[in-house]
Amino acid sequence: MQPTYEELAKMIDHSLLHPTMTDEQLEAGCQAAVQYGVASVCIKPYYVRRAAELLEGSGVLVGTVIGFPHGSNLTEIKRHETELACQDGAVEIDMVINIGKALSGDWEYVQTDIQAVCNEAHKHGAKVKVIIENDYLNSGGGGLDADALKQKLCQMCETAGADWVKTSTGFGFVKQADGGYNYQGATEHDLKLMREAVSETVQVKAAGGVRDLKGLIRVWELGASRCGTSATSQILDAYGKGDTSGSAKLGGGGY
Repeated sequence: MQPTYEELAKMIDHSLLHPTMTDEQLEAGCQAAVQYGVASVCIKPYYVRRAAELLEGSGVLVGTVIGFPHGSNLTEIKRHETELACQDGAVEIDMVINIGKALSGDWEYVQTDIQAVCNEAHKHGAKVKVIIENDYLNSGGGGLDADALKQKLCQMCETAGADWVKTSTGFGFVKQADGGYNYQGATEHDLKLMREAVSETVQVKAAGGVRDLKGLIRVWELGASRCGTSATSQILDAYGKGDTSGSAKLGGGGY
């Protein structure tokens, strides 16, 4: 059975994270989020307080990013970022793991890093989505192959108290053989892998490359409850037109 418009809209975290977005564009993005009735905005940290004002009473939640996009900040910086974001009105936190530490197999560091953000966010009543950035894990690391590494990190997120595990930042560009940069973002393979790695108490979020209605429906079919995208209008306008034809497009597009 196909999901309703409302069910799909409430899967979307409307992404307002591109480095070049102006204050005017961020405000327009918040207004669009209300118009489409999405779950949340995922917005630049400095704009959280203003977004909370704009979205008050709308039913659209305010989320932001921590240690974004590369996850390399000191753990205490991530914790303090989380504290400030929650004080400004964020109720959802999307944090990036320390990717280099994960690839090094320093599991204690990675676990402590995630735990610090989860503890701080939960203290303020906020929920946490942990980004493991799958595009950087495709050669494996820490003595594990790619799939085992991704699953181990998801399980560590659950142990740390994460509310979601998330595929990507949408900005994890990998250098290609031709010298250019690209990324896959959310893929069917990874969404299945992540859903199997954690219990039903942990949700899965797709991000990166979901840019059409068919793709969002496929994400829903694979058991993910949220999807980060900047293509909200393109996706949901297609629902109103009954446009569910074509093949799902997961991976390879922009956030």
